[in-house]
Amino acid sequence: MKFGYKIILLIAFALNISCIATMAQNPIIQTNYTADPAPMVYNDKVYLYTSHDEDNSTWFTMNDWRLYTTSDMVNWTDHGAVLAYTDFKWAKGDAWAPQCIERNGKFYMYVPMIAQNSRPAIGVAVADSPYGPFFDPLGKPLVQSEQYGDIDPTIFIDNDGQAYLYWGNPFLYYVKMNEDMISYSGEIIRVPMVEESFGKREGNVENRPTLYKEGPWLYKRNNLYYLFWPGGPLPEHIGYSTSTNPTGPWKYRGTLMTPEGGVFTNHPGVIDFRGKTYFFYHNGNLPGGGGFTRSVCVEELIFNPDGSISELKMTKEGIKKGLTTLNPYVKTEAEAMAWSEGVKSMQNKQAGVFITAMCNGSYTKVKDVDFRNKGASKFFARIGTTHNDNLNVNMEVRLDGIDGELLCTVKPSRTGGNDRWEVVSADVANVKGVHDVYFVFRGGAKTDLMFFDYWRFAE
Repeated sequence: MKFGYKIILLIAFALNISCIATMAQNPIIQTNYTADPAPMVYNDKVYLYTSHDEDNSTWFTMNDWRLYTTSDMVNWTDHGAVLAYTDFKWAKGDAWAPQCIERNGKFYMYVPMIAQNSRPAIGVAVADSPYGPFFDPLGKPLVQSEQYGDIDPTIFIDNDGQAYLYWGNPFLYYVKMNEDMISYSGEIIRVPMVEESFGKREGNVENRPTLYKEGPWLYKRNNLYYLFWPGGPLPEHIGYSTSTNPTGPWKYRGTLMTPEGGVFTNHPGVIDFRGKTYFFYHNGNLPGGGGFTRSVCVEELIFNPDGSISELKMTKEGIKKGLTTLNPYVKTEAEAMAWSEGVKSMQNKQAGVFITAMCNGSYTKVKDVDFRNKGASKFFARIGTTHNDNLNVNMEVRLDGIDGELLCTVKPSRTGGNDRWEVVSADVANVKGVHDVYFVFRGGAKTDLMFFDYWRFAE
């Protein structure tokens, strides 16, 4: 995990404060670059595993996989890096598109990497909790063929208990997983790349006769199996195919999402949650974003009566209305938010995951906070700074906008680093009802203005 950030990114964030409308919800993670979304629903919560583009990358510089959670689809909590390629002794780099699944109380994370023999391979890591720690039970790849396309796994457990692992670029493969989820039975099957299944690629190139390229995602709805996949040529679009069987044959159904968003790749992830279906993808719409500095987004997915899906556009608004409200009277992590600008997520042993306000005017927004009828009268926060008091470093707590009603201002003393913290408090006017809460950071320091760990209100 890196704690230092290059000046180019800092300038990009500083120049873009308030340039994006605060009504935006996409990209859903603003404090790090993320890609290849892999959502999982467990115990009425969404667990979103992502790959992680390092700051200022000019190639796929990706070292670990991160986890974000939500119960309302608008406020996302950062849990930091839960697995890295260095956790696999046989791997030497490239932490690419993951997916995690639960079975019998254990969590299995399937991840592609470059092995020590310089060929792609897919590994599996196991944990007793969706938050980790994950470990490598095999000490070797789960899958590594003679081909060079063993990347981008998707894992699916059918109603009869049979699990399937799909993966591959430029070809598509699958195996039937055993119940232990760390081994498979039978041969690796290569799916026929035919026009009827994946569309026809214009200007047919060797090994790529169809639109399919990589990153499959297997999903089931009303006894119909959907295979979503990024298609070529570059920049990628998202196409999809359907079947009445989890192993095909597949029928090409068209384009779901056209190329847009300032990136040449994309990656689908689809879940059902609280009666709705959500489609995750990535683009390059954060400051400094692009093909190697991507950001995860989400839209609601609507199906037609015949099972087809109308073309889906990338939006800045994303999910406008949360599924529930947030309780302000319990400890809430500062890294739980609906939107932020000029803020970075960091991690250490003293605080776990926390955020750093990078410059004057940076802020975070927490959506749909329910103060109830009784209302709040006190505010608490764990914060810190390395700067002197004469720089007037402080945090404003506001309602419904960065210039909205000021509830209070809290000011940290000079704690000396992000491993040293203090809990501060302030009285607030008796605020009631449901509001968006903004934490706005002010001060004369040019970098690393303030560290923020958690907050809560009291009635």
